[in-house]
Amino acid sequence: MRRVVFNQKGGVGKSSITCNLAAISAARGKRTLVVDLDPQGNSTHYLLGKPASELRDTVADLLEQTVAFTVFNRRPDEFVHATPFDNLFVMPSSPELDFLERKLEAKHKIYKLREALKKLGDSFDAIYVDTAPALNFYTRSALIAAQRCLIPFDCDDFSRQALYNILNEIRELQEDHNQDLVVEGIIANQFQPRASLPRKLVMELIEEGLPVLPVRLSSSVKMKESHQSRQPLIHMAPKHPLTRQYEDLFRVLHGEAVELEPLTD
Repeated sequence: MRRVVFNQKGGVGKSSITCNLAAISAARGKRTLVVDLDPQGNSTHYLLGKPASELRDTVADLLEQTVAFTVFNRRPDEFVHATPFDNLFVMPSSPELDFLERKLEAKHKIYKLREALKKLGDSFDAIYVDTAPALNFYTRSALIAAQRCLIPFDCDDFSRQALYNILNEIRELQEDHNQDLVVEGIIANQFQPRASLPRKLVMELIEEGLPVLPVRLSSSVKMKESHQSRQPLIHMAPKHPLTRQYEDLFRVLHGEAVELEPLTD
């Protein structure tokens, strides 16, 4: 399964959600790949412990060969790096993505990522794609390449207005480029269960018929500690409540039964 985690708004937890769901997948014995399409390289640094600027054989190198005059292109799996965690791999980001974008767009290479990920699907059970906080060439490429889309949602009114725009953009892209893409769900992130506004916003989205997932990820300093230690929560704090929420989210996405507390006023 190819999943993209996407939101045009920054600071909503895309990289954290991508890496922690991928880490749980890998811990369950599934060969799992994270593709980091954000030039900032947060997922790359989180899982490899090195800044993207220090790495070679990145997703930028993979895409650059599609516009270069080369006789033989390297296979997509040659740009995959092993992480310190069993079954978990990364195709790292690069600052070069910013400079490469115009070339790729001019050469109409919007489907090249999908071709690469389909080939990698023979070697990996699950692929998660992290994206930049923008609807640019790379995020469109990821949405075209994916089968499922997860949308992190920060529980405030600005995020709500942005959410409607995101869903409209995805709907248009589905119609024009990827009819198989499914919005798998909206993830309420950094949720504060004792505050009335987040609960009210989430309930209203559910009442509108939007695909809000039943697991809400709490706000916790433990996530920042996880970033600092370069360890996903399943490895750093396996018994922490936020880790259990991520595990519940993973189960929901895979159709497994989960006991959840009701969302009430």
